[in-house]
Amino acid sequence: MGTAPTPTPSADTPGPHAGPTPGPDATGKPQDPSIPLHGKTAVFEAMAENSAVKALADLATDAKWDRRELTIAVAKQSIVAACEAAKAADYNFFEDVTAVDWYPQEPRMQLSYHMLSLTLKQRLRIVVRLDSADLSIRSITPIWPAANYYEREVFDLFGVNFDGHPRLTRIMMPDNWQGHPLRKDYPVEGYR
Repeated sequence: MGTAPTPTPSADTPGPHAGPTPGPDATGKPQDPSIPLHGKTAVFEAMAENSAVKALADLATDAKWDRRELTIAVAKQSIVAACEAAKAADYNFFEDVTAVDWYPQEPRMQLSYHMLSLTLKQRLRIVVRLDSADLSIRSITPIWPAANYYEREVFDLFGVNFDGHPRLTRIMMPDNWQGHPLRKDYPVEGYR
């Protein structure tokens, strides 16, 4: 018995796709999409036709294209506007929000918001960095109600406050738990 050849995915077939192809380089030759691009200028010039790049051009502070993934950094005060712009650019599925603790570095916390465009078959990551002196940011639950439980998880495990969240309470740890266990300065064996 032979096996049928695997079809090559196209924009018309379901399933994961390689993502957008970066535009031409400075010489006019198409860029290899497997080559990472770092910095807002390099990414935005190479991917000028990408809908997320167009939508977030005025809000972005940094950008990266690596492993066929687009990451755009925004300031914390711009998170709601950035999510609204991404949603308007057809990134219509909110996947999750999670955090990374870069302790002892400042800014300490990085929030990563992951979105997907079902029609464009592209992923987008929006990142925000927060200083340890002010671990709060506006909630995006008015834009994507699915962010509710993810924001509660980040609050519970990392201690980030989401202003305007409809019910910001612990979701994994008991209500009387001391501290936030995924912070890097949290004691390995917990508080005693």
